[in-house]
Amino acid sequence: MRGVATGARTAASRMAILEEATFAWGNRARGSTALAKTPIDFDSPWKEALGKYLEDFFALFFPEAHADIDWARGFAFLDKELQQVTRAAELKRRLVDKLVKVWRRDGVDVWVLAHIEVQNQEDAEFAQRMFVYYYRLFDRYARQVASLAVLGDERANWRPSEYAQALWGCALRFTYPVVKLADYRARREELEASDNPFATVVLAHPAAQDTRRNATRRRQVKLALTRRLYERGYSRERVLSLFRFIDWLLALPAKQETAFWREIQAYEEERAMPYITSVQRIGERIGERRGERIGEERGERRGEENGKREALRRIVRARFQTVPEALERRIVEANQERLDQMLDRVSVVPTVDEL
Repeated sequence: MRGVATGARTAASRMAILEEATFAWGNRARGSTALAKTPIDFDSPWKEALGKYLEDFFALFFPEAHADIDWARGFAFLDKELQQVTRAAELKRRLVDKLVKVWRRDGVDVWVLAHIEVQNQEDAEFAQRMFVYYYRLFDRYARQVASLAVLGDERANWRPSEYAQALWGCALRFTYPVVKLADYRARREELEASDNPFATVVLAHPAAQDTRRNATRRRQVKLALTRRLYERGYSRERVLSLFRFIDWLLALPAKQETAFWREIQAYEEERAMPYITSVQRIGERIGERRGERIGEERGERRGEENGKREALRRIVRARFQTVPEALERRIVEANQERLDQMLDRVSVVPTVDEL
């Protein structure tokens, strides 16, 4: 009976923490223990979560589409195809834009563009960009396309869901379904009780927003979300995967991080669960992994940019015999977006000066 009572108190305490700190819409947590002013990286965790839990993403956010997809046949991410479309449309690709090929239950294959919007500011061109994605994909591949959007910003009234224009009797109206994460603040109990792993994503996302100014409260919410993983009875692999998402979003300063891992150790002793120790070992290596990840990402970006620079030089030499000194300086200084633009133009400009 003592174990049951302790578990009940733990769950009640966790619910209270999440209710106070994570879902108090319009009442942000305040405190003297400030976090660093570095913006929260929402894109990278969302990208990883989509890669691991795509079916669960559809089940939670777009149940009608989920029911129509034949998940037994699998799915395929079409990153290269999406990159070609965004380059052709002269759009800057967003990190969490995903193009996914799935099969419907009637046997028809369909390409789905899942556009996950996690920007912290309103984007006046969002609806137009959704339309450009849609018509570019349809024009290039002649496939049915479903454009879906998830908005993770904090403005309740910003809900772009259509793009329209009209002139002289000719009219266009493009609509797409939108999920607003802010709406899920009122569905806390439903998310708490859900076994869908994306419920954890939806719980952690506003928690990161609400505790950005209070490290102590963030540590408490992070601990509550981590405990919930074990209380849902998830497998060791799923606990580690979802904890990685929580840890990524709810980063803590060193002092609070140390306190967090002491609390995790105490929880391990209370629950006697065999894989919590593994989570702690992962926690001890967080700094090392983050450094490796940043280094790998930077190395990959540099390698890709250098490859584009060399390709650009070769095309210029093939067309104009030499690379002028001024152009060489521009090539060296160009970022990846600018290099892409130059590569698109180099084959069509009449003179090298126009580059």
